[in-house]
This record gives sequence, structure tokens and C-alpha cells, in this order.
Amino acid sequence: MRRSSDQTKAVILAAAKEQFAAGGFDGATIRSIAIAADIDPSMVMRYFGTKDQLFAAAAEFDLRFPDVSQVPVGELGAVLVGHFLDRWESDDALTVLLRSATTNTVAAQRMQEIFSAQLGPAVAAIAPGDAPRRAGLIASQMLGMALCRLVLQLPPMVELTREEMIDWLGPTIQRYLTGSPILR
Repeated sequence: MRRSSDQTKAVILAAAKEQFAAGGFDGATIRSIAIAADIDPSMVMRYFGTKDQLFAAAAEFDLRFPDVSQVPVGELGAVLVGHFLDRWESDDALTVLLRSATTNTVAAQRMQEIFSAQLGPAVAAIAPGDAPRRAGLIASQMLGMALCRLVLQLPPMVELTREEMIDWLGPTIQRYLTGSPILR
């Protein structure tokens, strides 16, 4: 069966996401991606250019922040944790980025771009005072959770239900959004 150009590109991208998610940037190869896509490696290069460009396409991730303007202030942390869980457990792009960001500067830069361009403005809209620091703290908490749950698959984190994750992390994210630091 012959594929259209768009279909071929979509098949390559899906295979790339799987390969990058499984082995990170360094573990995935153009050849392994081509094999998974059942396509000649030259076609991968034709559609995406370089491995870095393919990675950038595979690592697109939109946090899709919800409109929280009607959410009671005291529930913002729980709502955001629930949203992060929904997004990250439904899209392999985060796993791709997490596996790769610690060893690959392209992946690390992509992660920084996503969080500065998407999380920063969302936090500023909720809590304008010291938004960059608050966004950084939220990112550290949520990325740590995702790393332990999705990449490292630490049993205690994997075994937590969605509700338990929200119950444990919601208050921490709430404090980062609306609380004040303890001054010493």
C-alpha cells in the first residue's frame, strides 16, 4: 500500500516518538526509527533532515493550560496537578523529553522553552508576584513527579492513584502559587 506524503511523515513521527521515549535521544537512531516505521532510512532524512530536527518534531509538547479564572483560589494546586497528570499521561512527548534532557542539550533546551513559554505566563496570570520563581518551583515538582513515575518508574510513584497524586502534590503546588516563602 502506498502512503501519501502526510501519512509517511506521520508514521515516521510516531515511530520516532516511540524510539525516543524508549531510549532517549542517544538510544534512538535514524535506522531504528526507520525500521519501526517500515521505511527506508533515507526517507526519514528526507522528511525531517537531521536527527535533531526529527527530535524537535517528536518532542513538541503543549501543556494546554486550562482557563482557571473560575477555579476557587484554594483549589488551583489540585486542578493544576490533575491537568499535568492528564497531559503527561496522554502524550509520549514528555517521556521523550525527560529521557533525553539530562544528556542532550537540544532536549534540555526544548524543555526550557516549553516551560518558560507555557508555564511562566500561566503562573504569572494566577500569581503575578515572583512568577518566574514560582513557575520554576512548580516545574521542579511536576518534572520530578513525571521523571519518577514515567521514566524511572519508581514503584511507590507508579502505584499512586490519580487521586493520591493530587492529594499529595496539590498542596505543594498550591503553596508555590499562592503561599509566601518562610523567611529565616
